[in-house]
Amino acid sequence: MPWSLPQSRQPELMDDPGISPIDHLDALRALARINGVSRTAARLAAKAGAILATGSGATGTALVVDVACGGGDVTLELARRLQRRHGPRIRVVGLDVSARAIERCRRLAAGHRVPATFAVHDVIADGCPPCDVVVNSLFLHHLDDATASRLLGDMATAARRGVIVSDLVRSRVGLALAVVGTTLLASSRVARVDGPLSVRAARTPREYRRLCTDAGLQRAVIRRTWPERVLIEWRRDPGNADR
Repeated sequence: MPWSLPQSRQPELMDDPGISPIDHLDALRALARINGVSRTAARLAAKAGAILATGSGATGTALVVDVACGGGDVTLELARRLQRRHGPRIRVVGLDVSARAIERCRRLAAGHRVPATFAVHDVIADGCPPCDVVVNSLFLHHLDDATASRLLGDMATAARRGVIVSDLVRSRVGLALAVVGTTLLASSRVARVDGPLSVRAARTPREYRRLCTDAGLQRAVIRRTWPERVLIEWRRDPGNADR
């Protein structure tokens, strides 16, 4: 098909444990700008809020976990939006394997007085902690199919209410947007290299559907969103028909 793009997963610069602190933080700032333009946090917050507002457990304290939270910009905006709508009964926790990224998250949270907390945690090795809702953005494309499917299943097992995932769609349009977006929005060399690599490593909506099915999330709803992103929403069935 003329608009299809073959999948190619290559190591990204930001995944290198030896990346310099300056390059790493520069890339996290660039990603924050891109996430802002893409309205990632707004979409995650809308879906998480809808899950938290319905069904059993709608009262009392609720815990939302953002796994692989990176620089924390999405986590903090998610916390702002959820707490604006639901009040202090919502606790938001960001987890990431990078101690440097978590340190940045904590500085941002303190500077903006956002009541979100952060911790160093390897979700692949150690699993997702129990919570009400799990969210995740721009992480699945870093993982091979077996690991990504296992992570989806683990998040669904940990979540009492639901799982929401935002990630890239692999397409030629997405590749063009990544090149233009990182050129206009980022001065970071790492972001400009990693942006197109991320799109090439991502999946099509049909491939995301296969991942969800393999993870046991047959009822997951998968929607394509702007700008060439996919939004996956899975809610726990009170009757336990799915998970």
